[in-house]
Amino acid sequence: MNKKVSVLIPAYNEETTIGTTIKAITNIDFVSEIVVIDDGSKDDTFKQAKRAGASVLSLDTNQGKGAALNYGIQQVTGDIILFIDADLEDSAREAKKLLRPVLNEEADMTIAQFPPAEVKGGIGLVKGLATWGLKKITNQDFKTPLSGQRALTMDLVKKVRKFANGFGVEVALTIDACKLGFKVVEVPVNMTHRETKRNIRGFLHRGKQFKDVLKVLASKIRR
Repeated sequence: MNKKVSVLIPAYNEETTIGTTIKAITNIDFVSEIVVIDDGSKDDTFKQAKRAGASVLSLDTNQGKGAALNYGIQQVTGDIILFIDADLEDSAREAKKLLRPVLNEEADMTIAQFPPAEVKGGIGLVKGLATWGLKKITNQDFKTPLSGQRALTMDLVKKVRKFANGFGVEVALTIDACKLGFKVVEVPVNMTHRETKRNIRGFLHRGKQFKDVLKVLASKIRR
């Protein structure tokens, strides 16, 4: 098996977690390159990512996850692309479970299915909207529609051509993959990351998520 895996990690102000996440990914078989897209961070994310051994691309201003992935995907050469969030830390090693089905050609894209959160960050409106929209458009049930941890073939990436901007990127990617006839499966993983809290900042974040997901669903339903 000579397939190469390129890892893309969009990061915004993740200086405290990015190094550990990169080190956990480094030990996964078939990973040939790790590319961090520093999305206009105001802290030492760039420096810490470099120190951990990743290649680092830098955006001058914070443009959002979709824009960061669109920029990064142009720079990688792998047969399989692994999307990983910067705050997974040691649990990023679980990404190997996402790679197996794609490497074995059992799936074109895998989505990480996290264990239930110990503390609920919100009331589930964004997840509920995404789940409903995906069912309506693809006629498939997804338990973790918002998960950003994914492995996918470069062939799928080329067919999708461009990722949606903002927080709707995952939902749009799942819809596009299904409509193009690619096989998408969810894979249980023991990953953990920072939960959005029930405070003003958390509610504002979820409000932006809701708006972006709704925008994606509206555009896909109209087509």
